[in-house]
Amino acid sequence: MPHSQNPAPRDGFPKVRLARGASPWLLPTLATAAVSLARARRSRSAAVIAVPATALAAGMLWFFRDPEREIAEGRVISPADGVVQSIMPWKDGRTRVAIFMSPLNVHVNRAPLAGTVTSVEHVPGGFVPAFNKESENNERVVWHFDTELGDIEVVQIAGTVARRIIPYLPEGTKVEQGDRIGLIRFGSRVDIYLPEGVEVAVEVGQTTTAGVTRIDRD
Repeated sequence: MPHSQNPAPRDGFPKVRLARGASPWLLPTLATAAVSLARARRSRSAAVIAVPATALAAGMLWFFRDPEREIAEGRVISPADGVVQSIMPWKDGRTRVAIFMSPLNVHVNRAPLAGTVTSVEHVPGGFVPAFNKESENNERVVWHFDTELGDIEVVQIAGTVARRIIPYLPEGTKVEQGDRIGLIRFGSRVDIYLPEGVEVAVEVGQTTTAGVTRIDRD
């Protein structure tokens, strides 16, 4: 049965919260907007600042939204919101599904299967655009999960703007399918490696939703 991490409120509107790790960007922006709006009537310069500051604050609230999700059925579900950028067979028999996340996507990533986090490794690197082939050498966080399908690897890759990846869980944590595992600030990429013999159900160019879109086929 599908499960929801938090049920919808009684009024029928879905609950939307802000992502953990957003405050260093969000709080200063909101504070600037609030102060400039408060002073706008008395100060022309404050009024000039108020419009772009408010627009930026609204954009930040949108960028860092973290909506509740009704987790879908399926062995492997998407770890990220975005668009499937590539599907590549790997040398060891696995298949890599790369999902590009634009600045308009939700940036919180989720566990593709239930299991245990066996490792979380931060790998330093560059910050070229996530859609560029050279992004293979970008700053990234490599996750390994012990699951019913064996070891599942998920890689969060930073992009030009997204220069900070924030893991939410330490090694040894038990996760349910669809649990939040971390945040990539702004646009970036998430790769998932499917074990040998697992058939891919998505196509290049397809839109995915973390916790909802099924990645594998029976």
